[in-house]
Amino acid sequence: MPRLDLPPEEAMTEAQKAAVAEAVSGIRGRVPAPMVAWLQNPELASRGQKLGELLRYQTALEPRLSELAILVCGRHWTSHHEWTAHKREGLKAGMDPEVIAAIAARRTPSLRDAREQAVYDVSTTLLSTGRVPKPLYESGVAALGERGMVELVGILGYYCLVALTLNTFELGIPGSIAPELNDPEFPGAGA
Repeated sequence: MPRLDLPPEEAMTEAQKAAVAEAVSGIRGRVPAPMVAWLQNPELASRGQKLGELLRYQTALEPRLSELAILVCGRHWTSHHEWTAHKREGLKAGMDPEVIAAIAARRTPSLRDAREQAVYDVSTTLLSTGRVPKPLYESGVAALGERGMVELVGILGYYCLVALTLNTFELGIPGSIAPELNDPEFPGAGA
């Protein structure tokens, strides 16, 4: 059971109603799951969902690359709801199902090109160490450009916020338990 629910409209403040209306009228057409928690601070909800729209839909990285980064992040945090939603989006964006399965199993995937490799390597290194060594940075810039690298780091930071929000407030759980993500905290969620 989620620890927080979307308040009924009649219980929302005007600022909460405005943040919800803004999200519903945006690219997604709905309230994204972490916004249920963020609505406790309507300004956070408004700014957070706008940043999410920018980083998900309006970067120099093609959708399969953005989804690759999001899945690496979701797996890093074992964020079941994030994983479930973005696995579906990754497949729609043309990601190889074998790559998704490898990430779920915490195995290094076989990637199709230098751009995918750069996204994967930068994402896994940054999430595991909090740093990007100079040779990796240089290969990332060579594959993605400086703008692409900045946007990749933005995507990772944003989706860390999303994963931590979803995990803390158990949003989308149990409906989004991803069976391929082994997590002892959620019995039956993995092998």
